[in-house]
Amino acid sequence: MKKNILMGQSGGPTAAINATLSGVLKGCREFFPDGICYGARNGVKGILNENLIPLNDRISTEADFYALETTPAAALGSCRMKLPKDLSDPIYDTIFSVFEKYEIGAFFYIGGNDSMDTVEKLSRKAAELGNDIRIIGVPKTIDNDLPFTDHTPGFGSAAKFVATTVQEIACDCAVYSDPSVTIVEIMGRDAGWLTAAAGIPRLYGEDCADLIYLPEVDFYSDRFLEDIRRKFKEKTTLVVAVSEGIHSPDGTLYGADPNGKKDVFGHTMLSGAAQRLSQLVKEELRCKARVIELNVPQRCAAHCLSAADISESVALGRTAVKTAKEGNTGLMITYVRKSTDPYVLDFGSVPVKDTANKTKYVPVEQILPDGSDVTDDLLRELAPLIEGEVEIPRRNGLPIHFKIK
Repeated sequence: MKKNILMGQSGGPTAAINATLSGVLKGCREFFPDGICYGARNGVKGILNENLIPLNDRISTEADFYALETTPAAALGSCRMKLPKDLSDPIYDTIFSVFEKYEIGAFFYIGGNDSMDTVEKLSRKAAELGNDIRIIGVPKTIDNDLPFTDHTPGFGSAAKFVATTVQEIACDCAVYSDPSVTIVEIMGRDAGWLTAAAGIPRLYGEDCADLIYLPEVDFYSDRFLEDIRRKFKEKTTLVVAVSEGIHSPDGTLYGADPNGKKDVFGHTMLSGAAQRLSQLVKEELRCKARVIELNVPQRCAAHCLSAADISESVALGRTAVKTAKEGNTGLMITYVRKSTDPYVLDFGSVPVKDTANKTKYVPVEQILPDGSDVTDDLLRELAPLIEGEVEIPRRNGLPIHFKIK
């Protein structure tokens, strides 16, 4: 195979996607020591625009690698671009001509559900052309919704941020005696893994969300109001965690864009589920209600990194390169949990066609029958993913972020 390597990042950034990039780079040094490691600026768009950056000299010292691993967002830049279904589209000729020009022997694409769709299409096109390039999908997403992997890089740190922030919000709310409801909206269009993390503090007797609503089950507004009335009998200040993708029984999204806007992949734009519920509480229960949207900080809060997440992400990136070196292609690398207590993790892989455009949901049996909370069994499964602290390089009290120039 050709000895040069290409890597790219795609989709929504996370606090760990650069740790995975670091792992891929370390793997390239180990398994392809004589090759050039290229990074594509802004994912597939960088390939199409032939905007490839040699990384060998830009990231070379241990300090470089550590700074990269603790920097949030996507150091190479990202994109949201869906490749055509028709593999005869000229766009594929452009991509593979770039692969040939730069003598790329392996391409690693770090991303989520939609990025795995790109990996799957490029793998099929390579097979159609008889091209021996090895194409590997390297997962990331704070949503934790990729199937066939125990969890995803980036989720642990995002879950740690959610659990910590909701715990702090609950602590703040508890200082007042007047009845109030604080509704925290958390990312999760189809799967509620991240919202479920709002309950982790209760495993240790700490304040957390009093009610948790996930998109895996239908949301009933009248039941929601009854849940609040019930909780008010126990305490006067409540914190409610809701996934942005909660929906009524007929499938109507509470947070759907009122103008019906969709993204490039056809997903309905979401924002406003908590705002709508807050208004309902004010009108029906006549009490104070406020909204907190965690928004972008969920995926870029590197000051709240999970050590488990970062170390696993680096190891996953290295595993991806090792997998390609062994002659494999068209795969997505996976986490395989061997044990929860003690927590033991291994690595595997699955055909990317089995994961592309598919979603892993929170099992319904790990959601309470009335839909108002999650089980402690689920929280115990999530708890190891947020453990451990990461020392952040700082200057003048602020983080030092690594930039690929």
